[in-house]
Amino acid sequence: MIWLYTLVSVFIVSLISFVGLLSFGLQGERLSRLLIYFISLAAGSLFGDAFFHIIPEIVRREGFGFHVSLSFLGGIVLFLFMEKAIHLQQYHSFEKDNGGHESHARVRPFVLTNLFADAIHNFGDGLIIAASYLTSVPIGLATSMVVAFHEIPHEIGNFSILVHGGLSRGRALFLNFVTALVSVLGALVALLLSGTVHGIELYILPIVAGGFIYVAGSDLIPELHKESESLQKVLLQLVVFLLGIALMALLLLIE
Repeated sequence: MIWLYTLVSVFIVSLISFVGLLSFGLQGERLSRLLIYFISLAAGSLFGDAFFHIIPEIVRREGFGFHVSLSFLGGIVLFLFMEKAIHLQQYHSFEKDNGGHESHARVRPFVLTNLFADAIHNFGDGLIIAASYLTSVPIGLATSMVVAFHEIPHEIGNFSILVHGGLSRGRALFLNFVTALVSVLGALVALLLSGTVHGIELYILPIVAGGFIYVAGSDLIPELHKESESLQKVLLQLVVFLLGIALMALLLLIE
């Protein structure tokens, strides 16, 4: 049953890669205005899932000793390292291909780099969802939901990068979906290893929690600070942020 829940959830999350279809009827400025609220929802949901679901479950089963704290910090450091490596690779690809000169063609090397980085990201999502379901179905559902929330702004941004890199919208949608399906591979790896590595979720979940906290605090919240020109927008962002936290709290009722 865990396999069914996991694979269905991963496939549904993969379908979010088609969110780029919404851009066909939206101008760039209008899409940007909506995107900031998706980011607010994703940030609140990431924090809520980490602090309401993942961390309490780990502490319940393992206590809150030094090794658990080290695992949380390890997740933060791992995500920091991965992000820095991607940025460094993008920078050197840009400099090598274009000599630092402005041109439309220069963006094209970023298409492959972005697709590769996105595939790794989605592989990790599959691992995360599978590990969560191995812990419990409610935690799996909560984590699948938060990954879905996080993927909406991520996939919109990824689609925009591919189109800006010279791909047609149709090809960008197709390649976005192909990389999204890599999450299925990540889920299968976690499920298969669970049969030979006892308690594999206890090794993965602390890193997941650290990663969620890092992404929400380091990547998403700074984006919210860029959109603070009016009190009304700031308040709406906060309301949506709190809504993301509240959704994760409500899921505690089904545990």
